[in-house]
Amino acid sequence: MPESAKREVYLDYAGATPMDARVKLAMEPYWELEFGNPSALYRKGRIAKDAIDAARKSIAGILHAAESETIFTAGSTEADNLAMFGVIRAVKPILVANKLGGHVIISAIEHHVVLNSVEALIKEGIERSLAPVDKEGVTDVAALEKLIRPDTILVSVMYANNEIGTIQPLGEIAKVIRKVREERKKENNPLPIYFHSDGAQAAGALDLDVQKLGVDLFVISSSKVYGPKGVAVLYIRRGTRIAPIYFGGGQEGNLRSGTENVPVIVGFAKALGIAEDMREKENARLAELRDYFISRLTKEIPKTILNGSQRSRLPNNVNVTVLDIEGEAAVLYLDAHGISISTGSACTSITLDPSHVIIALGRPYEHAHGSLRFSLGRSTTREDIDYVMEVLPKVVARLRQISPVNMEIGQESISHPEAFAGQGAKVKVGGKTYK
Repeated sequence: MPESAKREVYLDYAGATPMDARVKLAMEPYWELEFGNPSALYRKGRIAKDAIDAARKSIAGILHAAESETIFTAGSTEADNLAMFGVIRAVKPILVANKLGGHVIISAIEHHVVLNSVEALIKEGIERSLAPVDKEGVTDVAALEKLIRPDTILVSVMYANNEIGTIQPLGEIAKVIRKVREERKKENNPLPIYFHSDGAQAAGALDLDVQKLGVDLFVISSSKVYGPKGVAVLYIRRGTRIAPIYFGGGQEGNLRSGTENVPVIVGFAKALGIAEDMREKENARLAELRDYFISRLTKEIPKTILNGSQRSRLPNNVNVTVLDIEGEAAVLYLDAHGISISTGSACTSITLDPSHVIIALGRPYEHAHGSLRFSLGRSTTREDIDYVMEVLPKVVARLRQISPVNMEIGQESISHPEAFAGQGAKVKVGGKTYK
C-alpha cells in the first residue's frame, strides 16, 4: 500500500497523547511574550509566577489537595523518583538511630520507573518485597499486609496498570497503612510508613481525589491527558517526611530546584481541566468501544486471551495475548498498514524481555511475548476498530504460518523456551536454563 494511501489509526494513547489545540493556545503567551523567570521580582517575573500559581490552584482543586501539597516536576519519572528516594533519605536518620535496615513493598506489576528505582534503593541497603497480584492483575491486599515489617517505610502500588489497565484497590491498601500507623504508635515505633501511587494512567479516566484514595504521595502526568510532555505533579500529603534529591535555587518548596517551565505547567493545568470536564461522557464512549473491540478480538481471532480484568479496567485499555505470534512482529506488520499499537510496556519496547506484568499474572513466557496493547483515545472511532479487524486477522495468520510454536489456551509449559528468553532474562524448563 503506498504511504499516501494508508489509513492512519493511532491506538497507543497510553503511550502518548496529542496536544489538545486549546492547551496549545493557553500556552502560547508564555513562549515569547510573558517569558519571565517566576523567581524574579519585576513585572514579567510576577506574571509568570501568577501563571504557575493559577495552574497549581487548578490542579490542586482536581486532586482535592492544598496548593502547598503539589510540586511540579519535569515528568512522572522524576516525580516518582523524588517521592521514593526523597522519603527514604528523609527517614534515614530514624533508621540509623533505631538500627533498622529499611524496607519497601511494591506490587509485582509496577511501572519500570518504580521497579528500577527500587533496584537502586536495594544497592543502598534497602530491602524490597513484591506484593503479588491475582490472575486479573489486582493486587492481593491481604498478602501485601502480611509483607509489612516493623522497618517498612514505603508501599508503592500504581492506581491503574499501564499495560493491562487493571485498576488497583488503593482505598483498601490505604486502610491497611492507617492500621499499621496506629499499631506503631502503640508500640512506640517512630518509623513512619507512607503510601505512594503512580497515577499517570488514571488521569482523565478515574477520580483523582487523594483524600478518597488515601495516598500520601501521588503522581500524575501531563503527557497522558493531551497536554505537553515534560511536566508532572507530585502530590505530597502535609506532614510527609521528604527530602530533595538534587539541589539548586530552592524552587517548588525547596524540593525541586530549577527554573519552572511556565508554558508546560500552564498547558498541564489546562489539559487536566479539560480531561476532568470530559471524563464522564468520554469514559462511557470509550468503554463501549473497548468492549466492542474485545468482543471482536476474542471471537474472530482464535487463541486470543484478554489480559487483565473485564470489570475493573480503564475504559480505553485493550490488552490481549494472541498465541503463536511474536508481539513485536505484529506491531511492525500493523505499522505497515498505518496502525500504531504497542506490545508490553511502550517504555521497554526496545528490548526483547517478556512483559513482567503478564508473567506476574501467572502466564507462561509465550503469553507475554504474544501480548498486544491497544489504547483508545478521543479520536478513536468504531470505524478505526473495524479497520484494525480487517487487517489484524490477516497479520496473525501470516505470523502463525512462520511461527515455531503452537500453544493451546490453558497450556502452561513453554514449547520453545530458547525463543522466548530476552536480553538478560533466564528461562528454566526441565532443569535447563535458557538465556
